[in-house]
Amino acid sequence: MHVESGVPTVGVDALSPDDFLLDVREVDEWEAGHAQGALHIPMSDFVARFGELTEKAPDGGRINVICRNGGRSAQVATYLVQQGLDAANVDGGMQVWEAAGRPVIDGNGAPGTVI
Repeated sequence: MHVESGVPTVGVDALSPDDFLLDVREVDEWEAGHAQGALHIPMSDFVARFGELTEKAPDGGRINVICRNGGRSAQVATYLVQQGLDAANVDGGMQVWEAAGRPVIDGNGAPGTVI
């Protein structure tokens, strides 16, 4: 993990299937394709749904935040760090996730695609 523009950043290749992943993309993006096991809270709903994250995130564990290419997730990761949580932006987002051959599923659990 490294720090980029003040935001802790982690590469897709450094993540294991057991790492906690928070997807902050919008519903249509999520339905088209997402990482299996990720928690989905769109950035547009994030503050209102913050409690869902604190309930599901691992105690003392890192929250890896992902979006399409890293812009929105960097903003959310910054916010989480400001709240005193251990958070990191996933460098390159779902585009890099998919390009690295990581599994992507759609809203029905079938193979998906990143839009």
